[in-house]
Amino acid sequence: MIKRTLFLMLLGAVNAQAASFDCAKAKTADEKAICAHLSLNDKDVEMATKYRFLTGLFAMGGRGAMQDEQQAWLEKRRACGGNIRCLGARYDERLRQLNAIYSRIDKPL
Repeated sequence: MIKRTLFLMLLGAVNAQAASFDCAKAKTADEKAICAHLSLNDKDVEMATKYRFLTGLFAMGGRGAMQDEQQAWLEKRRACGGNIRCLGARYDERLRQLNAIYSRIDKPL
């Protein structure tokens, strides 16, 4: 329960920020759409926060696999271009994947 509370506090603190990348430097259609739409921006921050949290829990081998999965997901996101519905679906998909990874972790509490 303590870890979950800490995670939610961290998520809330980060959620107050903008996207997980600098919107002033957004170049691709997907990045521009994320910066222009609050719901996508929020999903981006949530996904990035969960991803960073989870990669910090794994040793190098597991971390490398997660990085490969993240890169593959970023390619899928880029393929959406500026399509808001597609981007939302990609974020929902990735958030489900990250939540599933978290649910499989043995938690001491």
